[in-house]
Amino acid sequence: MGKKKSKPIVAVVGRPNVGKSTLFNALAGDMISIVKDTPGITRDRIYADVTWLDVSFTLIDTGGIEPESKDIILSQMREQAEIAIETADVILFMVDVKQGLTDSDSKVANMLRKSRKPILLVVNKVDDFNKFMPDVYEFYNLGIGEPHPISSVNRLGIGDLLDEVIEKIDVSEMDQEEDERPKIAIVGKPNVGKSSIINKLLGENRLIVSDIAGTTRDAVDTEVVFNGKEYVFIDTAGLRRKSKIKEELEHFMIIRTVSAVERADIVIIVIDAEEGITEQDAKIAGIAHDRGKGIIVAVNKWDAVEKDDKTIYKFTEKVRNTLSFMQYAEILFISAKTGQRLVKIYELIDMVIQNQNMRIATGVLNEIMTEAVAMQQPPSDKGKRLKLYYITQVAVKPPTFVIFVNDKELMHFSYTRYIENQIRDTFGFKGTALKFIIRERKES
Repeated sequence: MGKKKSKPIVAVVGRPNVGKSTLFNALAGDMISIVKDTPGITRDRIYADVTWLDVSFTLIDTGGIEPESKDIILSQMREQAEIAIETADVILFMVDVKQGLTDSDSKVANMLRKSRKPILLVVNKVDDFNKFMPDVYEFYNLGIGEPHPISSVNRLGIGDLLDEVIEKIDVSEMDQEEDERPKIAIVGKPNVGKSSIINKLLGENRLIVSDIAGTTRDAVDTEVVFNGKEYVFIDTAGLRRKSKIKEELEHFMIIRTVSAVERADIVIIVIDAEEGITEQDAKIAGIAHDRGKGIIVAVNKWDAVEKDDKTIYKFTEKVRNTLSFMQYAEILFISAKTGQRLVKIYELIDMVIQNQNMRIATGVLNEIMTEAVAMQQPPSDKGKRLKLYYITQVAVKPPTFVIFVNDKELMHFSYTRYIENQIRDTFGFKGTALKFIIRERKES
């Protein structure tokens, strides 16, 4: 197995109601509905993982526009285009054949054209290719190349579109990522102290980035050498927004987080000790959890909290409850201001990386499983009992196991969780998610 490459990001830009979410649903299928119990997945699909012809990428919807007036639509579309230009490897610009070419489409097309990023013009709602083709050609006037007709609702033209997306993704660039240094993304809500942590680790203010338009997403990667080892920190504070649109900010923060997490091995989720852990923190944590990254929760500003002998215990419990879907996360109480316990971060990073790459012999796994099954009988349904035949580890980062069973339907989520806990009791795997794939094997 080669090194896991960082996934390219494909961003969708377009006016309201051109059918962005329908395209998401068509591409993501119904996979997302499986993860109902993960707070990381929002109702409105902001991102979806897509694999086409062996190339995987993350599709991101860049904006929630509330259409109030033409001016607002244009200003928010520009905002979306900026986000796309800043974070994406390929941009899909979506227009609607039935609404035709609008003024705001042309203005946004100008911005995109200047960006020099690969752009695909997607003309949606072409329910009948013969009938609508003359209308599709009108979009050549945008000057961003050939329009690609699709119908998200009827799933027409989507395969051809994906072929084009893959053409535009520079696979050679992805293959060069032989950088073995650990990449750590520092994520969290605004103002929890992400940059101060990196600045303190660096011992200098290297992260004060001026507002230069077109700063690439790599510009805020910071290299740190500690005890002779190199680490790369990815900062998501990045560019300060000029926008005053608040709901857009949460959306923007999620996109930022997805794009940083995508490139990281380990994610440090920073929480403000004074404010306590919030739903928004859980949402950010959910993104890292969904992607099977190593996870450290850093509770910052701990110096500012009134403490007694139970404070840490109580706070830890609150974090564990809110992040109940990732009990494996490591929690560290720090202060970027005083530097308290900051260097402990490196120790945890090294430990988590070791756990992410740990491989367990098949024999040992099967012993653990046999013992687990003996202690707690597998569930049965209508007289049919679940049988677990065999377990083996197939990948690392995150450690991934395949369990062969007689009937997939009977393998409830809770029983998989039970097997996971038995494996963790033996090997810990602190700080990393474990992934389980359930396969059916007919009884011989």
